[in-house]
Order: sequence, then C-alpha cells, then structure tokens
Amino acid sequence: MNICTKCLIGVMLLIMTTVVHSNTPSDQLIIALKMNNILSLDPAASTGNDIAFINANLYDTLIELDPEDPTIILPALARDWEVADDNMSISFSLREDVSFHSGNQLTAEDVVWTFERVLDLNLALATTWKALGFTKENISNLISETGTHEVEIKFPRELDPKLVIYTLATSPSAFIIDKQLVLEHEQDGDLGHQWLTTNSAGSGAFSLEQWIPQDRIIMVKNAQYWGETPSLERIAMRNLKESQTMRLMIERGDIDVAIGMSVPDIRSLEGAEGVDIQTTQRGTLYYVAVSMQNDILANKDVRRAIRGTINYEGINDSIMPYYGVFHQRPVKLGLPATLPEPMYSLSTDEARKLLANAGYENGFTTTIRALNESPFINVAINLQSSLERIGINAEIISGTGNQVYGAMRDRRFDIIVGRGGGGFAPHPDSNLTPLLFNPDNSDSAKLTNFQGWRTGYHNERINELIMQAVSEADSELQNSLYAEVQSIYDEDVGALFPFSQMVNTVAVRQEVEGYLDDPAAMTRLRSVTKH
Repeated sequence: MNICTKCLIGVMLLIMTTVVHSNTPSDQLIIALKMNNILSLDPAASTGNDIAFINANLYDTLIELDPEDPTIILPALARDWEVADDNMSISFSLREDVSFHSGNQLTAEDVVWTFERVLDLNLALATTWKALGFTKENISNLISETGTHEVEIKFPRELDPKLVIYTLATSPSAFIIDKQLVLEHEQDGDLGHQWLTTNSAGSGAFSLEQWIPQDRIIMVKNAQYWGETPSLERIAMRNLKESQTMRLMIERGDIDVAIGMSVPDIRSLEGAEGVDIQTTQRGTLYYVAVSMQNDILANKDVRRAIRGTINYEGINDSIMPYYGVFHQRPVKLGLPATLPEPMYSLSTDEARKLLANAGYENGFTTTIRALNESPFINVAINLQSSLERIGINAEIISGTGNQVYGAMRDRRFDIIVGRGGGGFAPHPDSNLTPLLFNPDNSDSAKLTNFQGWRTGYHNERINELIMQAVSEADSELQNSLYAEVQSIYDEDVGALFPFSQMVNTVAVRQEVEGYLDDPAAMTRLRSVTKH
C-alpha cells in the first residue's frame, strides 16, 4: 500500500468517527450497516442480503434484473442469449472486452468453472442449483464452452427456462469468478475457498481493498471496468451496531447511507432535512418456524395452536413498519399464483383445547431463537407473550446470525424467528423451493440451504407438485399447481409460519444521486454520484 492510499484511508476513518458536523468527500460513499452475518466473501458459500450487496459490486453476473421492473432481463457479462426451441438449454454470448481485477481476461472457461466449483464444493449455495436438478456429477456435462466467449447451459430435466434465467440473475452463487487467480491460492484441493473467504476475484465495478471482519469493508473503483466507469473512487462500509448512532451520523452528514436502523430512528428521519428514506419490497419472508425434530412440535395440533396464536396484526402494526408488510403465504405477494391471506387466528380457549388434544393440557417449556437485533428480537418477545397465554413457556435465546441460523442449519432448535426465501425473482418457486422443498429429510443429507430440511418438514406430495410446476410451460396450469401446494401446506400445518414479507428501508443523504435499492439485494453502486 503506498503512502497516498494510507493517507486516504486515514482520512476516511476520521470522517466516519468524527463527532463534529461534517460532510463526506464527494468521491467517496460511506455506508453504515450491521455486519454480524457477513462471515465469508466466497460466492459459493455466502448467504444473506448483506453479502449479496457487497459481492454485487465486486463481481458481475451473466445477466441482471432491472431493479425498477424485475420482469425485465438486462445483459451484463452476457451480451445476448437464446433459449433453445425445446426449452432444454440456453446459449450465452459473452462480452469480449471484460477483464478481471487481476488483469486476466474473462472467458467462457471462467463461467463454466464458476458453476462447476459451486457444485463441487457443495457449500450453502449449491442447494440453489441442486433444487433445479444440477449436481456435482452432472454439471460438467450440462455446462460447456462452445467457443472462447460462448457458453451453453443444458437443463438436467424439464424446467421453466425463466427459473434458470432468474437464478443466474439473482443468486449470489452466480457471480463469475477469476479461475486462474483463485486456483493460484488453492489449498489442499479447496478450489480457493479459504482464500476467497477474505478476498475477491471478480470483474465488478469496484475491487476489494480491505476487509476487517465485524469492522469495515473498503472497495475502490475499477478504472478498467467494462461498463460505465464509476464516478466514486471509494466505497467504505462501516459496521455500526447501534441504530441511534446511525441516525445521528447520517443527520450530521458523517455517513451517506444507513442500512438496518430501528423503526423509531427511521421515523425520526422522515422529513428530516438532507435525508431521504427509500423503501423497497423484497421477496424474502419473515417467519416463525418450529422444528419437526422436536416430538412436541411435530404434533399437528401443537403447530396449529402456535400458528393461530401468533399476533400477526399486532406484530405487523407495531414492529414491522419499515421492515415488512403483512403476509401469511409461502408464495410472495403480487404473483398470479398467490392465494388470498388465510388470516390465521385462534382464541386462547381454542388454542388450549388443541394443546390438550395433543396431550399437553398443562402446556410445556420450549425455546425461541432470534437474532439480537430488530425486528427479530422484538417479534420473539411478542411471540413469547402470546405463547405464555396458552400455557407455553418459551425462553428466548438471542445471538448473532451464526449462533441463531447455525443452530437451525444443524437442526438444533425448537422455535425460531427468522427470515428466508428467494430474492425478488417474479416466480413462485423463488420462495417455495427454499422454504418448503425437502427431497431428503435424513440428517446425513445436510440440505442446509433448504428451510424445509432445516425444520425437518417433509411432505412428499408438496415435493412432487413443486417438481411438476417448475417443468410446466403452461402458466395457467403452473399457477394451479402452486395453488395446490399452498392449500396442502395450509391444511398440513407446515413447520414454517410466514407473518410478513420483507421491506428494505434505507436512509440516504440527499447529496447522493443514483442510489437505487435493489429488490434482490444486489444494489449496484456503479451509477451512484455525489454533489
């Protein structure tokens, strides 16, 4: 690092911690967010909205969704593409003027290797592709270089081509990686996973300069970017855990963007001079989930009692503004396949009768896991109070993302307040597969990115319908299949109870122009300017 760069970083850190009124430099964007869930930068392993946001600026995908209309597919690394007449493959023509940050030229070989790597490593994001039928064993036969800048992806079975296209545009696993650079850092056959945990190898509009876990991430402009060259020289992301600190700093102009503030602090900024509030509906769902590995919670009457006792309207009215909007279905809002809200509600007496029928007339003791941040901990407290009224005494266990979701991935939990599902791909499967699909419920399957597997919920008919729907080309018939999935799940009292669909709320200084929060969490900063 040269002296000039050290000076710039020093100035940037001073700006972020100063206690006097200031404004950030016009060529730098200072973002405050909570980094508890940023555990790895490797696109094959990294789940969560925060890391998708970061990697969307370090890497590129073959195609993108228009953030203002996600039904519009935009070219990116692929300048054009064509779906085969039989709907069994897609051919991509790549741009020929793309270089990675390392200087290596991006070719079809990098694209093919990126997707082979995801399946070979079999980490969290592999399940995205396995749900579509791609496996470690078949991926090399299904994706191929048909030219130096030509790639063909064949489907392992009949699939709605839109599903593959939306996955390529929105999955964090679809960021294309610099094969040559990563393999230079391979250790014991790990395909560079250990190195990529703290480094990057992309072609994005910005390159990684520094990552100090739980502290800061600094990205600098890629002057050789193949697209529109960013006007910002530097992006600095700072881990700020306290919402009030975020609010005070953005009011003073010490930061440009604040992500993850509490409702009271967001409300206090409504109408504040110099600050705009952006809200974007995303496809992810907030839910209360129970473990079917727990014999008590595996009882349908117990689940029905809990599902009907959740204070859906109270939670959405008092806790979820700026975080989410009322929704109780596993299919996201606004799609033709989405059934009307079921409006679950039970009286205390009705819920107690269900528990008595299950053999728990005197209730039972359990635990609720939740992130120690809004809105999760607030919902957990509300849920604890509701359950207490019907005789269920629940201890709240709060912690970081790894502590809470780690327990869920290991199937070591009772009840959890969580958030999950797909991005904002306008397709029912983007939530149904991650939330309900569970093709193998054995512990050894370790389908950790399927929430159905995490909860231990397995319904063979739902699995069959989801598989049938994703291969159905007739949209009317496809929607009827998805409606049947929702009806069966409702009657079966599945293990996951959605209560709200995510709304992302961001505070942005008015000096910032072009910041457009992305519904799929892939907010790209290449077009952002400051004045």
